[in-house]
Amino acid sequence: MRYYLLKLAISALLIVLISEVSKRFTLVGGLLASLPLVSYLAMIWLYVDTGSSQKVADLSWSIFWLVLPSLSLFIFLPLLLKKLPFFPSLGIATAIMFLCYSLMVLGLRRFNIIV
Repeated sequence: MRYYLLKLAISALLIVLISEVSKRFTLVGGLLASLPLVSYLAMIWLYVDTGSSQKVADLSWSIFWLVLPSLSLFIFLPLLLKKLPFFPSLGIATAIMFLCYSLMVLGLRRFNIIV
């Protein structure tokens, strides 16, 4: 149980740190948010939990491919914010992102890149 609390505390601390830094320095907040900190932690937790380098390699490969559709959020959100309020823009950009994820997963499965 302590282990899960430690994982939760470290993960939450990163989110709070990035949001607080972003209030003052958006560029630094953007830099911190763009770092693959969550992926890095997930790989560490996965390795500690399983001891499997192969599982970490598979996770890393999947992350690589699935970063691409996530970029659609950062493309469409600023464009939508020029015309719509924040929450509708975020909702629409998120829907577009999920569509891009779906298309990417279908394509990756079709070409046997990931399972």
